[in-house]
Amino acid sequence: MSADTPRRIVLLRHAKAEWSDSSDHERPLADRGRQDAPAAGRRLAGAGITPDLTLCSTATRTRETWKLFVTELAHRPKTVYEERLYEASLGELIALLNETSDDVHDLLVVAHNPGVHALADALAGEADDDLLARMNRGGFPTATMAVIAFNGSWKSVEHGVGRLVAYLPPHE
Repeated sequence: MSADTPRRIVLLRHAKAEWSDSSDHERPLADRGRQDAPAAGRRLAGAGITPDLTLCSTATRTRETWKLFVTELAHRPKTVYEERLYEASLGELIALLNETSDDVHDLLVVAHNPGVHALADALAGEADDDLLARMNRGGFPTATMAVIAFNGSWKSVEHGVGRLVAYLPPHE
């Protein structure tokens, strides 16, 4: 693959979770989350993006989000449940992206805030229209997606490498 191979990163924050007495890692989706997750999947499918690979946090709410989300896609991508996505820092998230095989063109990451928002903000050196301002003004609510396009190898992913081409909060 050449250094100018076009790629996309889709960052999805898990859908709305319940607050419960169980550990944070084991919190399930709330009713609203069970509605928003497939709706987010339909939005991604409608945008014509079909991930080659999904990296999903091992937390219950991210796994449930993915299970509902993926039913709306044209085909199910390979899925890797990655423990390191839970409570990952910005640096840890970038390191995970750098490990991605260059056979992958479109990568979906299902994870948590504040890491997902920080990653979207850090990678987006540019943005279409007012997307970056909208994302930073609106935050990164549950079931929100950001799509970042860049050219090159996954090993070259770093701050400012990409262009924010979509910001898709669930209720807009």
